[in-house]
Amino acid sequence: QVQLVESGGGLVQPGGSLRLSCVASGIISRINVMGWYRQAPGKQRELVAKIRTFGSTNYADSVKGRFTISRDNAKNTVYLQMNSLKPEDTAIYYCKLEEQRDYWGQGTQVTVSS
Repeated sequence: QVQLVESGGGLVQPGGSLRLSCVASGIISRINVMGWYRQAPGKQRELVAKIRTFGSTNYADSVKGRFTISRDNAKNTVYLQMNSLKPEDTAIYYCKLEEQRDYWGQGTQVTVSS
């Protein structure tokens, strides 16, 4: 049974930073994709960023230059460093693991507000 546990969300002022972490446990394929998605109220879930086992990445245009995704393969952990946060970044952020099937975390709330 694969489980994903996110942490690091919270309330931050515009312009601030947060770092999200997601730890995957269980039997995990060595070759996979780990990513972050977000869902704001009344909106569809959308890709924020994803990273493959050997480090190639994709970012949503809205976060390029502000967010950085990274991973530690030895720890089955993916990180999302979020800088220059804006109110429109407010959402529940979900971690996703893509291998033979997809797995999702429970989500962590990020609120950007003054």
